[in-house]
Amino acid sequence: MPRVHRSALLCVLAATAATVLPAAPVRAAAPPPALRFGACPASVPAPPAPDRVECARMSVPLDWDAPRGPRIELAVSRVRASGTPAERRGVLLVNPGGPGGSGLPYAVTKRAKLPEDVRRAYDVVGFDPRGTGLSTPAGCGPMGGLFDSPGADPVPVGPAAERAYLDRLRRMAGDCAAGARERLPYLSTEQTARDMDAIRAALGERETNFLGVSYGSYLGAAYTARFPHRTGRMVLDSVVGPGSWYDFDVLQSRALLRQRETFFAWTAAHPARFGLGDTSAAVRRAYLRVRAGLAERPVGGFGPAEFDRAVYRALGRTERWAGLADGLAARLRDGGVDGLRPADPFDGPASRTYEAANRIVKCADGPGPTPRRIVADIRRTRRLDPQPVLTGMEASTCAYWHHRPARRTPLGSPDAPPVLLVASAHDPVTPVEGAHRLRRTLPGSRLVVLDDDYSHGVFASRGDTCVDGTVAAYLLDGTVPATDVRCAGPGLPATS
Repeated sequence: MPRVHRSALLCVLAATAATVLPAAPVRAAAPPPALRFGACPASVPAPPAPDRVECARMSVPLDWDAPRGPRIELAVSRVRASGTPAERRGVLLVNPGGPGGSGLPYAVTKRAKLPEDVRRAYDVVGFDPRGTGLSTPAGCGPMGGLFDSPGADPVPVGPAAERAYLDRLRRMAGDCAAGARERLPYLSTEQTARDMDAIRAALGERETNFLGVSYGSYLGAAYTARFPHRTGRMVLDSVVGPGSWYDFDVLQSRALLRQRETFFAWTAAHPARFGLGDTSAAVRRAYLRVRAGLAERPVGGFGPAEFDRAVYRALGRTERWAGLADGLAARLRDGGVDGLRPADPFDGPASRTYEAANRIVKCADGPGPTPRRIVADIRRTRRLDPQPVLTGMEASTCAYWHHRPARRTPLGSPDAPPVLLVASAHDPVTPVEGAHRLRRTLPGSRLVVLDDDYSHGVFASRGDTCVDGTVAAYLLDGTVPATDVRCAGPGLPATS
């Protein structure tokens, strides 16, 4: 990414008046031991020279309400600010999402995409949240057959299939209870937010500056709820929203239907390129033929579950649409499925940890749905479209969870300073409605929306100068726009 000069960043907001964040009061606390940084594991890539990444481990209580009880270890990474001491603004803690995403390499990979003035101003610090990556990773064993190849059809049709679907959820919950054992209730967002504050203290910082994407927005909002007076400059990108995880999953499943219709229409607009038809209805028929054929006869362990995972992954980023359309065409043309398989394997150690942590965190964050509601919602979604994509319905497992929390994780606080929320107007993974709802819990905060955009992840991701300039000005100088900001997006992708 080209260097974005500070003067240019401020020009983005020149048309509107702006306020500057006041200094937040800080509560006195006994700091934990300072982190001792050294070499990183092989999973953490090296940044371009002359920058270097360093890693550390720190011990925290399993249960912050019982600090003398069992302890777990967290893995932390850091790339120091590249600018002068006068340019330094502190530490920027980052989280890539999930729940379940590993943040240790993210300090390197996300930092490489940040505007240069932000890289010069901040030590970028990543960490694996508890239960993920190298921070006491969670395990759920077979997870109710989730990793079977081919997997069971994830869209149940009829009472017998619905009962089998619920049985898989029950077995998954039991597998997670057996795998995580006494850690099960404590791999939660609230406990991770307290880990974040321990990292802040161990680094000797007065406040936490934070960039959280997707689930990271939920984690950041949980931090503001518990530590409003230690909240510094906080960017919440691709916002999850303040509802329950199950409600979010249902909202996402409906947004995916809208996104898939957009994908069908986009593919139909390029019939010579993809050969799947020149109308949205024709592309839909081709899509359904592919899925039905794989449901009847999987190919090399690739069946309807694997197909839906590939579709789910592709719909979230428009740069993957051409690959999905090509994969559909190749399947109809020659019967192969290689074009539909994602490059990253699903059933590997990192994926198993991710999928386990995803369910464990969601179910530790609040009460789950009833089995009756799960079936009713699937039926409602199938009335909207008989063949939905239900891959993201992870919180359904919480219907059978062994440790049911009595309340939801609190998000946001009127005592926190203004934060910046960022969203894509048509993101199907974290629909923009969540950003509008969370904004109401954070008085004085502003929302930056990338219009005419259909992808997940916006700041230092979509290459938009309006978004990146607005966020960089906030991170560098605390500049909060006087009103919400709308940026012109790229529209639907071109084809080669």
